[in-house]
Amino acid sequence: MSNSNVQKVRNVETEIKEKLVSLNRVAKVTKGGRTFSFAAIVVVGDGNGSVGQGLGKARDVTEAITKAAADAKKNMIKVPVFKGTIPHEQKGKFGAGRVLIRPAADGTGVIAGGSMRAVLEIAGVHNVLAKSMGSSNPHNVVKATIDALSKLRSSIDISKQRSLTLDKVFNG
Repeated sequence: MSNSNVQKVRNVETEIKEKLVSLNRVAKVTKGGRTFSFAAIVVVGDGNGSVGQGLGKARDVTEAITKAAADAKKNMIKVPVFKGTIPHEQKGKFGAGRVLIRPAADGTGVIAGGSMRAVLEIAGVHNVLAKSMGSSNPHNVVKATIDALSKLRSSIDISKQRSLTLDKVFNG
């Protein structure tokens, strides 16, 4: 009986949420007319520092979303989230998409546009200031945001890398 309770707790911990960022209908013109298919961009995460993005293409909307979610689960990264915000300011880029993310005080909320907001919320960041510069293409903005999040380092990582105590990292 206790074994099933442990299994239920594990399932709750590893619950992954999905969020559809963009759905694009594309047409291929053939001699028989237009053939429509769909391209979906999905962001997945556990709301506790893990986030991933994926692209799925199919003739059917639900199939495209399912493929995108499966792709996103394969491309997950871990993000250092400290007290609901990020540890430091960071820039990210992908193609023509450029983003800037900054830590914010408690109670600020997620101040970000469209596809950036989806990535940050799914990652579990509750207070952040974000700016999307350059391309507004959802694909580039999502990948640039994930690039910025992957470059973040926690103070513990920095102290280990420099072989210092946490006190020395903060106080010099």
